[in-house]
Amino acid sequence: MAGTAGTPGTPRVLRAMNDRAALDLLLEHGPLSRTRIGKLTGLSKPTASQLLARLEAAGLVLATGTSEGRPGPNAQLYAVNPAAAHAAGIDVTPQRVRAAVADVTGRTVGEYELPTPGRRPALPVVRQVTDALDGAVKAAGLARGDVRRLVIGTPGAFDPNTGRLRYAAHLPGWHSPALLDDLAAALPMPVEYENDVNLAAVAEQRLGAARGHRDFVLLWNQEGLGAALVLGARLHRGWTGGAGEVGFLPVPGAPLARQVSRAGSGGYQELAGSQAIPRLARELGIEDVPTGPYARAAATLVARAADQATGPYRTLLTTYATRLATGLASLVSVLDPELVVLSGASLTAGGEVLRALVQGELEELAASRPRLVVGDVRDHPVLRGALESALAATRDEVFDTSR
Repeated sequence: MAGTAGTPGTPRVLRAMNDRAALDLLLEHGPLSRTRIGKLTGLSKPTASQLLARLEAAGLVLATGTSEGRPGPNAQLYAVNPAAAHAAGIDVTPQRVRAAVADVTGRTVGEYELPTPGRRPALPVVRQVTDALDGAVKAAGLARGDVRRLVIGTPGAFDPNTGRLRYAAHLPGWHSPALLDDLAAALPMPVEYENDVNLAAVAEQRLGAARGHRDFVLLWNQEGLGAALVLGARLHRGWTGGAGEVGFLPVPGAPLARQVSRAGSGGYQELAGSQAIPRLARELGIEDVPTGPYARAAATLVARAADQATGPYRTLLTTYATRLATGLASLVSVLDPELVVLSGASLTAGGEVLRALVQGELEELAASRPRLVVGDVRDHPVLRGALESALAATRDEVFDTSR
């Protein structure tokens, strides 16, 4: 029916498109004047004024002050209203559940971490999630009902065909067939679930080293070894959500692993995962191998090795680089990506030194030669990706003025 909301080309839809363009510009550039918004959108001054008045009345923008330092009268500046909506993200590992809340501009306004040590957590999973979320919400000065959307990142992936968590046997309590229904009943907002490495890729795509790239691979090495595959600017998840579970990849240099779903590990994980680095250090005669969680120990060893030009630490780093490149060569041969982002503490700790070594090895092992970069998002990249994913959907909903 002509003239109804949602019909392409109608005045309401065209206004909504202009509104969204202006809101996206304000998110990208910060406070802007009416004149500047008009120039960036191509709208006339009267139309830009009407747009801003409409968005201000809807509670989506605020007048934030005036421009200074230019000839003539100061211009009124406008910005997105941070309180227009809030979204939340949760990053789950076997050791803890970390939650954060962000306002619609992307600024984190509350965080909370709930420790969950041990193979038999003291709290049920639903209680872990709600307690962590409530802690972040309280830190933000909000109520649970103020959060429009929640994205939860976990190791492995929830099979879209069965609703069961796969590829994450090491995550206790998360394998109940009723878990997703129980969480939906306990939470008042829409909830999405995503693989943790995929969310790290979302963070790099939106904020970090992969900005502007439509095709890239993110290799992650921290508690586990995994990859995220971004093809045509979209995550490739696979039939069961297991695309990128490269820790199970059979590779030269590691014994052929069988029954990998039961073992929770595979050849590439055993060859180049974080747990292999302290073991390799001991084999090379390094005596001061850190104790404690292997991911933390691995990152410490890699950081030390990146500072050493000779000796056993240098051998540790070059051997590690060769092992990493061995698995990457298979990914590169199949996907031919433009870019490979190295992320996770056991990779970023090596910085440019490790990156250059892996790049050199990969150029000898693979026919195509993607550019390798170290990830830019270092502060809780999985959680940041969860927030960015939740914010994208929240903005699509809140910024739609055609309704």
